Amino acid sequence: MVIVPVLIMAAFLALPLIAIFLRILPQGGVWETLQQPLVTQALQLSLMTSLSSLGLTILFGTPVAYWLARQRFRGIGLLDTLVDMPTVLPPTVAGVALLMTFGRQGLLGPWLKMAGLQISFTSVAVVLAQCFVCAPFYIRSAQAGFQSVDRELERVAHTLGYSSMRTFLRVTVPLAFPALLSGSVMAWARALGEFGATIMFAGNLMGRTQTMPLAIYIAMESDLTAALVLSALLIIVPFGGLFLMRTMLRRGSFVSYA
Repeated sequence: MVIVPVLIMAAFLALPLIAIFLRILPQGGVWETLQQPLVTQALQLSLMTSLSSLGLTILFGTPVAYWLARQRFRGIGLLDTLVDMPTVLPPTVAGVALLMTFGRQGLLGPWLKMAGLQISFTSVAVVLAQCFVCAPFYIRSAQAGFQSVDRELERVAHTLGYSSMRTFLRVTVPLAFPALLSGSVMAWARALGEFGATIMFAGNLMGRTQTMPLAIYIAMESDLTAALVLSALLIIVPFGGLFLMRTMLRRGSFVSYA
């Protein structure tokens, strides 16, 4: 009896994705569409910004995840809730919140203006929007990974003369690596597909802030083939990353530095 809901859910998740490819395959000119500026510029910008946002998320999210996993302090509930907020906020609300913070008339606007910085409606705004929505996916996965590490192993490393940082890099990180990898891929995939916060905070300027999801939105009005090709790319790239990551984790094909 369990197989019936499983098949229904699998079909519900798979058929819309398959439908895109079934619509594209009979059409000609796919290669020509891939060479259109709308597609190439959106693809390049999406890859650049999503990888940048992933790097920033790992850099600043890893200490947060480790802190949440190992420390108990007054206000941890507040921090815990703040980490989860981007996952429950409507993306458009996230975009408005970022605009009200970093925009010209925003909370930090006067200071940014004095420093000669313009963030809203630039590629930097795209990266910040992506960081805002993708950070919880990495932090939660990394937190679970750090919590799974046996602290006795860290204490042994300390007795052998390892500093706290060396213990973290040589013991804790390798043991938590599967969770860190999983969280990284999930965060990157979420950043790659970000739409709502980006269009509100960064706008939709071709070659500057128009990522692939925004290009799909524009192409749907005038060029269905381009919209379908971009949609297919946004299916293939994250699916490939997720599939490769899960294959590596199942086989244990990840590097250990311990």
